[in-house]
Amino acid sequence: MKKVISIVAATVCVSFGADNLTSIEFSEVSVPKTDAQKREVRASSSVKVNDKEYKIGYNVIMRSGDKVGDGVFGALYDTNGKLITTKDGSPRISNDNDFSSLLTYGDKIFMVSHFETRPAAMYVTELRQDKNGKLIAVNTRNIDFSKFGGLWVPCAGSVTPWGTHLGSEEYEPDARTIKSDGDGGEYYNLMGEYFGGDLTKLNPYAYGWTPEIKIVSDKGDAEVTKHYSMGRFAHELAYVMPDNKTVFLSDDGTNVGLFMFIADKAGDLSAGTLYATKWNQIDDKNGGTANLEWMDLGHASNNEIQKAIKDNVKFSDMFEVAEFKDDSCPAGFTPTKANADSNQETPPECIKLKDGMEKVASRLETRRVAAIKGATTEFRKMEGITYNNNLNEVYIGMSEINKGMESFKSKGKDSNKYDVKGFDHIRLPHNTCGTVYRLSLVEDEKIGSKFVPSVMKGMVSGKYSSAGDKLNTCDLNGLANPDNVTYINNTGTLIIGEDTGDGHQNDAIWSYNIAEDKLTRIFTTPYGSETTSPYYYNNIAGFGYIMAVVQHPYGESDEDKLSNPSDSRAYTGYIGPLPVITK
Repeated sequence: MKKVISIVAATVCVSFGADNLTSIEFSEVSVPKTDAQKREVRASSSVKVNDKEYKIGYNVIMRSGDKVGDGVFGALYDTNGKLITTKDGSPRISNDNDFSSLLTYGDKIFMVSHFETRPAAMYVTELRQDKNGKLIAVNTRNIDFSKFGGLWVPCAGSVTPWGTHLGSEEYEPDARTIKSDGDGGEYYNLMGEYFGGDLTKLNPYAYGWTPEIKIVSDKGDAEVTKHYSMGRFAHELAYVMPDNKTVFLSDDGTNVGLFMFIADKAGDLSAGTLYATKWNQIDDKNGGTANLEWMDLGHASNNEIQKAIKDNVKFSDMFEVAEFKDDSCPAGFTPTKANADSNQETPPECIKLKDGMEKVASRLETRRVAAIKGATTEFRKMEGITYNNNLNEVYIGMSEINKGMESFKSKGKDSNKYDVKGFDHIRLPHNTCGTVYRLSLVEDEKIGSKFVPSVMKGMVSGKYSSAGDKLNTCDLNGLANPDNVTYINNTGTLIIGEDTGDGHQNDAIWSYNIAEDKLTRIFTTPYGSETTSPYYYNNIAGFGYIMAVVQHPYGESDEDKLSNPSDSRAYTGYIGPLPVITK
């Protein structure tokens, strides 16, 4: 019997007192037009805060492959702590820099950085801050994940209210498809390098979790945890709310879900109850509007789920599977495309939980169990999450509206790849330029949180270009595939990054004035790169920063533009320094 928590739709009305907010205005960066501009990292040169102007810019802390102190930033290591090398014997360096947090320990500043590969890496870097706020790398070193079987595709992240780094593992392996010899296909098999190429040492259920990193000494020693309690799926990021218990979890990919975790104890994510949302559509205008209903996936702890992984629990231990025929599943089975191969015209899988396996399955196969419980698993490319403390609302980037978010279509054309009859919750016109959603929050005593989303509504969307430019299919004066988002507290300003292919030839970061519905371009990246994980820090030892990473230059498109191999190295840095903003 499925547990359902019904949320009555409510619009939270908070007056937007502009007079009570700090005014912030970035100088605009133009659209890159020349070849030289399209090869540069370009950022706002100034910012006005309450009409006082400050000089800012993009400051590079490190690039992938930089040797700083004892370490090489982005070098990959295997389970034995040995460098993974290329065919010519040189260290394999990742150019997939992603989320980088700024953390403090005593009077020291540290940066924890993701590298979004398989195998992956995470680095802790000691930083020095000069009198003008400039951050300078002093020493960097790899963080050891060997006791967890390594680290898998860490994407975006956040910083908890208690000052730890909360990471992610994206695009979790589909355990049902792994063969007896360990072969899981090209994408999965790359992880075998972590074990010297031995695929049999890989456990697909070791990957797809939320890592937490705590700095525990002034030398930058790190304590590492993977939070199995919060479910396994394609984690983009986890975002902890001000109560230190409510966590929103985004799921990146095709036919994915939106999740919420309520920890048992404030500041401790090791145990709690997980929920998945159901989208009850109201209209399909401007990204759509829906009342949200939250399905209870049950309670679990890290220790309980870690034991199941160590016991080598298999997909077949948790589920019965039946054939989908005559347009339906047998009685007792749920049809779902939550984990279907989106490149093939496959029928829904018919699955049924085995007795006694609900708790373990709710964490090892979170998205599939969410579908069984009646939650929505049709979202497409769900990305960053942030919280507006002034309006008490949450924002989520949706990079595209298509496939499962349409109704039996793909990019407007008829398709049976992504929807299941009777389970078609989201029915929107396609918009491959994407949308940022706003989520209204209410208190829910049954769930035990003051931060439960009740309404989800499109706020700002990208628009198709009318210019017929194949390199810029989305309007250059608007969004193209919004990715991660961060709110500048007490300003009414949302920062929106892009991860786009042909939407914009050069990805951008935008400043969005919510009250005025106004976008200002504040950052552009070189050919073939994406802007990963912009994240705002209001006060790091007296200065503010917007972290901004330029991932894989010349790597996603325009590969032929690369003239010097060193130009493909990724950038980790920040826009700033900014003044500290007080209300």
